[in-house]
Amino acid sequence: MKHLALCSALLFSSLGAEALDPYISGLKTKAFSYEYEKADVDKKKLRDSWIQPLQLKYTISKSNPYNEKTDTVQKTQNAAIVMDQPIFKSGGIYYGIKFAQASYEYNKYSIDAAKRKLIKEAVALLMQIRQNTLGIQKQELQIDNARISLEQKREEYLNGQLDSGFLNSAIIEKNRAVQALYDLQTNQERLISKFEAVSDLDYKEARIPSLKLISEESFLQNNVDIKQIQSENERNSYQKNVTVAKYLPTLSLTAGYSWDKLENPSFSGQTFPSPPETKYYNYGLKLTIPLDFNTFRDIESSRVEYLKSRILVDDKKREYKALYEQVMQNMKNFDKKIVLSKENKELYRTLLADTKQLYSAGYKTEYDVKNLANSVEIENLDQKMFELEKQLELLNLYEKLMNDEV
Repeated sequence: MKHLALCSALLFSSLGAEALDPYISGLKTKAFSYEYEKADVDKKKLRDSWIQPLQLKYTISKSNPYNEKTDTVQKTQNAAIVMDQPIFKSGGIYYGIKFAQASYEYNKYSIDAAKRKLIKEAVALLMQIRQNTLGIQKQELQIDNARISLEQKREEYLNGQLDSGFLNSAIIEKNRAVQALYDLQTNQERLISKFEAVSDLDYKEARIPSLKLISEESFLQNNVDIKQIQSENERNSYQKNVTVAKYLPTLSLTAGYSWDKLENPSFSGQTFPSPPETKYYNYGLKLTIPLDFNTFRDIESSRVEYLKSRILVDDKKREYKALYEQVMQNMKNFDKKIVLSKENKELYRTLLADTKQLYSAGYKTEYDVKNLANSVEIENLDQKMFELEKQLELLNLYEKLMNDEV
C-alpha cells in the first residue's frame, strides 16, 4: 500500500498533455483544428437561432380582367419588409443561449476524446516498437543460448554421455527460438506500418515520453469523458427549460413596411381609381400561447433525459475509478517483476564471475561463460521491457486527461 500511495502522488509533472500532440501527423492535427472551428461556428449559430430573419418580398403581376380585347393591361408591383421577432419567450431565449454554450462544451469534449484516443494510439505504437526491438534483442540472445546448449549436447552425445533424445530436444528448442524471432520481426514491420499511418515522426529517432502517475482525485477531476458527461447533463438541464418555455406565452415585436405601385389604375373596375403608388408601415406586439396535446409528454421526456444524464455522471466516475485501480494493480505487478528480474540478474552476475574463474582454471568451458553472460543481458532487457509495459499502462490514464492538464 505504501508503494501505491507514493506512486499516486504524480502524473505528468513535467510533461503537459499538449507535449504529445506532435506524435500524430500534421494532417490529422489540421483535421482536428477544423473540427474545433466547426464546433465554435455551430455554437454561434445555435446561440443566435432565436433571432428571426427579416423577410424581404417583391412581387410583380400583370392582368387584364375587364377587357380581353384591349392591349392595355393592369400592372401591379409590391415590395415589403416584414419582421416578426420574439422578444420574450418565458425564459426560452436565455436558456436557449445557455443550451448553445453547453452544447459547444459537449462537442468540444467529444473532439478532445477522439484526439486523445489517436494520440494514445500513436504513442502506444511507438512504445510497442521499442519494446519489440528489445524483444528481438532478447530473442537473439536466447537463440544464442539455445545454440550453445545444442552444441554442448552434441558433444556429450558424440562422447556417449547422452542419448539422441536429448540432442533432438535441443534441436527442437533451438528451432522454436528461431521461429519466435521471425514472428517478432513480422510483428515489428506491422507496428511500424501502423505508426507511420498516424504519425510523421521517424520511429527510429522519436523520443518516447516519460509518463508518471497521477492521483485518483486528479484523474477523475480532469477526465475528458467525465467532463463530457457533465456537460451533457448541463445541456439537458437547459434543454428541459427550453422545452418548458416552448409551451409558455411568447411576446413578439412585429413590424412591416410595404410599397405598392399600380399602373393603369382606371382598369381596376372601381368608381374612384386607386392611387398609382402607395407606401405604408405597421408595427405592434403579438402574444402567442401554444396549446398542444403532447405538451406535458414532451416536457416529461426532456425531464427524464436530464435525470438519466445525472445518473450517467456518477456511473462514469465509478467506471474510471475501477480503471484507475486496475492500472495501479498492474503497475504494482510490473514492479514485482522488475524486482524479481533484478534478483535474477544479480544471481547470474555472481555465477558469471565464479564461472569465469573456473574457466580460467580449466574447470568450465567458454560455452558456460557465454551462456551466463547472455542470461545477464536478457535480464537487463526484461527490465527495460517491463518499464515500457508500465508506460503503456499509464497511457490508459493519459488518454482520458483533458488538453490543459499538466
